[in-house]
Amino acid sequence: MRKTILYLFCFLAIQFVVSWVVWIIWMMADGKTLSEAIKPFVDGNFSPDALMMIVASGAFSFVTILVFTLTKWAPVSRNYLLTRPWGVFFWCVILSLGTIIPSVWLQEKMPELPNWMQSTFDGLLSHPVGYLFVGIFAPLAEEVVFRGAILRVLLNRIQYHWIAIAVSALLFALAHGNPAQMPHAFLIGLLLGWLFYRTGSILPGVVLHWTNNTVAYVLYNLYPMASDMKLVDVFKGSELHVYLALLFSLFLLGPALFQLHMRMKPADR
Repeated sequence: MRKTILYLFCFLAIQFVVSWVVWIIWMMADGKTLSEAIKPFVDGNFSPDALMMIVASGAFSFVTILVFTLTKWAPVSRNYLLTRPWGVFFWCVILSLGTIIPSVWLQEKMPELPNWMQSTFDGLLSHPVGYLFVGIFAPLAEEVVFRGAILRVLLNRIQYHWIAIAVSALLFALAHGNPAQMPHAFLIGLLLGWLFYRTGSILPGVVLHWTNNTVAYVLYNLYPMASDMKLVDVFKGSELHVYLALLFSLFLLGPALFQLHMRMKPADR
């Protein structure tokens, strides 16, 4: 477990340090002195604009991927891609689409959790360049860390693979640092862990993660007020339409899980 703690600590430390460095350099490039750039952090009233957050998030993701791959904490290999797993990738997209409405519905049945990062998400999702982080950098960096490094170690140390997957999903949810995100992140983390366990590759998880984040980005920009709405509001007040949407999602989820179960295998089989 020490390696798991090390990997998680490094992930959080890189995020913290790189973000601060980018923000300070950004403000100094805007004409502030070093002490003036640091002062908002000390006073606790620092509020970066959307583009600054996107640049910092992209830099943090890039450094994370670099550190975890160069140290071989998350080994890189083309073997799985050489098996041409296009069918697996397709069904990962379908699986991700099928999880969205059921996950939102389940979360609505739970006690409401605080959303500490709503303004941050609004800035990232509303900016045209925000998709580079939300849709591309974040899925890749998080899969490298939480599946390529953390889950890889847990699977080698824990006898029952579902316990290892659940632990990695819990750490994945907690690392988001935002209670409102945690239930969905945990459920998606279970699926991402299963994909990695069955294939030994982060690539199926990257596809599922990319689809999930892309849908969130697209929906936010099509319906900016959707984050404050319930499913029943989205479906014009019709509970029947909500349940029909859930049923349709199950028609995506069921076949996707079955097809992935049948198709997924490691590259060396």
